[in-house]
Amino acid sequence: MAVFGNNTSKDTKKEIIEQSNAETRIGKGAILDGNIQTYGPVRLDGKIVGNIKSKSKVVLGETSSLQGSILAQNAEISGEVKGLIEIVDLLTLKSTAVINGDIVCNKLIVEAGAVSNGSCKMGNMVKEIKINDNTKKNAHDSKQKQVV
Repeated sequence: MAVFGNNTSKDTKKEIIEQSNAETRIGKGAILDGNIQTYGPVRLDGKIVGNIKSKSKVVLGETSSLQGSILAQNAEISGEVKGLIEIVDLLTLKSTAVINGDIVCNKLIVEAGAVSNGSCKMGNMVKEIKINDNTKKNAHDSKQKQVV
């Protein structure tokens, strides 16, 4: 990595690949008040008040609760969601899923017993997932402040 943020595209691609292999987990009993943005997969068994954005798969376990939106490549939901769900490829609603909000996805699998209260639009309508990466800028800014 270059000292002054002059990363080549090869370095940037390598960093994105490394980030996409990292998994984010929020365990049962944990509560997060805020948003998650990641290149890698997300597993939620606790509660989030905020939004989840992932360029990979989002899995919500049976004990999960999300008050916010999901934007992801794929998702499998067994818990409760209050908010908009936008999935680029495949959304799977397990039998214990309770959705209170709209769904936009390309493909949908719904198991018997799943509950969905909201509209559902299917087809290739979901926008590209863009992850805001301010970590490099913030790290660079903090280094400059320390030097002064």
